[in-house]
Amino acid sequence: MTGLVSAERGIGGTALADALPEIVVVVFAAVTHLADPWFLFALLAVGYWFADDRFAGSPRRAGATAIAVVTCAYAAVAVAKAGFAVPRPPGATGPADVPTWLPVLLSGWYEGQVLSDGFGFPSGHATGGAAAYGALALAYDRLWTLRRRAVAAVAVAVAVAASRVVIEVHYAVDVIAGLLLGAAVVAGALALAGDPRLRAGGNAAADAVAAPSADDPTAALDPTLAFVLAAAVSAVAAGIAVAGGHTGEVVEAGIGIATGVGGAVGWRFVDGDEPPVPVRVAVPPLAVTGALWVGAYALADSLVVTLAATTVAVVAVVALPALADGRVGGTGNAV
Repeated sequence: MTGLVSAERGIGGTALADALPEIVVVVFAAVTHLADPWFLFALLAVGYWFADDRFAGSPRRAGATAIAVVTCAYAAVAVAKAGFAVPRPPGATGPADVPTWLPVLLSGWYEGQVLSDGFGFPSGHATGGAAAYGALALAYDRLWTLRRRAVAAVAVAVAVAASRVVIEVHYAVDVIAGLLLGAAVVAGALALAGDPRLRAGGNAAADAVAAPSADDPTAALDPTLAFVLAAAVSAVAAGIAVAGGHTGEVVEAGIGIATGVGGAVGWRFVDGDEPPVPVRVAVPPLAVTGALWVGAYALADSLVVTLAATTVAVVAVVALPALADGRVGGTGNAV
């Protein structure tokens, strides 16, 4: 795919950022956190563990499927970035123009936000944001109305996409492609998970509006195939990255493989009808899995350690509702 997307991809963030007040750029630098991978997976894990039937008829199935959707989104980004292999805008490589009025403690944070390495097309933040908030809007179908959930999801995803252009780490075409890719992944992964609203020949919007609350579309969700697809696509991305000599993308693809495998394995312990995880039970695993996740990135020079830490962390996150409910060793999805 190399050469299909130009390194100079048109409108970037330089002119826009220069035209905006510094305080606006700083605010957008904070907005971009809403689609940081760590934030999205933490948000999805919280929903998966703690949501009850006020959010979805089958909140564990809804939550696990949302995690699988985002895992698929990052796998798609890994393939595209390794394949197109085009750089970010020049402003992403530094030096950072840090506002002089920012406190010293925030200067380092701001510099970390506006500097970024790796390839630029498509935007991982735009793709992940569209996938995560789109999946949440569809999976948690008892919260608000479909219209309100859709408006909120679009607003957050677009704000994140805009932030990436404003802080000059992506061109506009990168984030537009990311939004479209994220939306496509939501539709494809939910259909793969068995969402009846996205069945062949069906009308997803009409079904979602017309379905009475007693008719629970989330009861049919099974994220296994979506997790497996994410692992397979990530393996393809790893192959492309290895062939191109893109070390950073190999690591990202490896984490995608581990996340997909870990999600599929973890879900085998879960029936899907477990109650919310008690907070007192969730805190220790949250600390352990968080440490494993951070360690996976910190030890990126050792791919084996990174893959092992990521797999264990994801298995623990997905299996926790069954562990908390005392169901591991019982029926689960494995029988």
